[in-house]
Amino acid sequence: MEADPKLRAETARRRTFAIISHPDAGKTTLTEKLLLHGGAIHLAGAVKARGAQRHVTSDWMELERQRGISVTSSVLQFEHQGHRINLLDTPGHQDFSEDTYRTLAAADAAVMLIDSAKGVEAQTRKLFQVCRRRGIPIFTFVNKMDRLGREPFDNLHEVEEVLGIRTCPITWPIGQGPDFKGVFTLFTAGWQRRKNPPEQIRDDVELLEHAGDPFDREKILKGELSPAFFGSAMTEVGVDEFLESFVRLAPPPGPRSRTDGEKVMPEEPRFSGFVFKIQANMDPAHRDRLAFLRVCSGHFTRGMDARLPREEKPIRLSMPHQLFGADRHVIEEAWPGDVIGLFDTGMLRIGDTLAEGQPFEFAELPRFSPEIFARVRAKDALKRKQFEKGLEQLSQEGAIQIFHQRGGGMRDPILGAVGALQFEVLQYRLEHEYGAQLVLERLPYQVARWVTGADFNPDRFEQEVDAQCVEDRDANPIALFKSEWNLNYAMGRHPAWMWSPTAPVVPLSKRR
Repeated sequence: MEADPKLRAETARRRTFAIISHPDAGKTTLTEKLLLHGGAIHLAGAVKARGAQRHVTSDWMELERQRGISVTSSVLQFEHQGHRINLLDTPGHQDFSEDTYRTLAAADAAVMLIDSAKGVEAQTRKLFQVCRRRGIPIFTFVNKMDRLGREPFDNLHEVEEVLGIRTCPITWPIGQGPDFKGVFTLFTAGWQRRKNPPEQIRDDVELLEHAGDPFDREKILKGELSPAFFGSAMTEVGVDEFLESFVRLAPPPGPRSRTDGEKVMPEEPRFSGFVFKIQANMDPAHRDRLAFLRVCSGHFTRGMDARLPREEKPIRLSMPHQLFGADRHVIEEAWPGDVIGLFDTGMLRIGDTLAEGQPFEFAELPRFSPEIFARVRAKDALKRKQFEKGLEQLSQEGAIQIFHQRGGGMRDPILGAVGALQFEVLQYRLEHEYGAQLVLERLPYQVARWVTGADFNPDRFEQEVDAQCVEDRDANPIALFKSEWNLNYAMGRHPAWMWSPTAPVVPLSKRR
């Protein structure tokens, strides 16, 4: 069956990408300047805005504004040169890397931002590997060329040596630091080498022509060759050149894998998509909850019905929103590559698939085992209801996990998180969004494993090894260990049991 021409055309003009970087490499500033140069906003905000200054468009949460960091993902959508751009802005703090990993699953390309003075840093390496495993194109932007830093060749060499990916410069800096005069685009509109570069960089360009990797769009799309750009997001130099080349080189939405190994093509007529993020209280006045859904195939229309594998009845998608940071408005339609916000009453979970027709599921999103734990209780017993509601809703966003004492109930639950800052954000949001304060007691555990075994007895197991057994929200048993040594000891005693760092996934065929 031939694809609808409208569906094919709308899919072809979409570009959906995320920016990855180490904290303080300038990601928020670059995001703002891309929006500014793309015509989406008319005044860029400051990274650490104060007083009457405007806040950055992507960081809408009050805590982010106070701290000058990004701890949530947001979606920024705009038109540029006939293309529909979906920029998935990700948390800049490493304690929230799990949110970033899930967001990358919704992207078709990634822009790797590097500080010219610091080169490839730890968080950049981690996020690069996530992109590499997915095989998505990776664009390199060497930032802060208006400051003194490493030589351009040194930065590219480090990318190639540390990350194991070849680079092909598309632009080249003219000077550096106080002498930074701009960038020279090395290729014509037809991707042929330009002649007669400025005298200041003629030797560099000659060296690139003889020793550098040639331009190869096929390798770029396979994630085997990274187009490299230079510039300064703060002074906006090099941003236009990057954006112009990016929309031409980056791929449109591609096929998505299902759990059964089949591929879903974006041009398939029936709608499908998956939830990669849930955010509560984007509008604190209305206590709303939005599920961020990446459209993977077909034509989404307002008010349509779709199936959720965990439910036997269809779900009506009646109030879809286009998102731009904290701003949103109701839309009538969306196409593959778009990200829309769906009002959710608590039915949806991160990783859920929504689709027309026979239910199926897209491949599972990345999940991570928590590494820090704390027991929590409401500081004010009269605020118990708000405390429990806030914990439940905020845990559904995926940043923290709630574990219960065996037998269920919310009495003094144990929380697990990947990073310590997540607890700080939780405390802040509970107080400011739900009016409840919590008392938090850090626990000595460092490792969590979901345990599956025919003769697993939690009480006997706790006496046998130094561990605590709790349950997740689906009553799956979890063992908390104080160290990897304790875990290895337990695994040695019970080699037949399954020890999973993430919760078990129930097959679609076995769900009610």
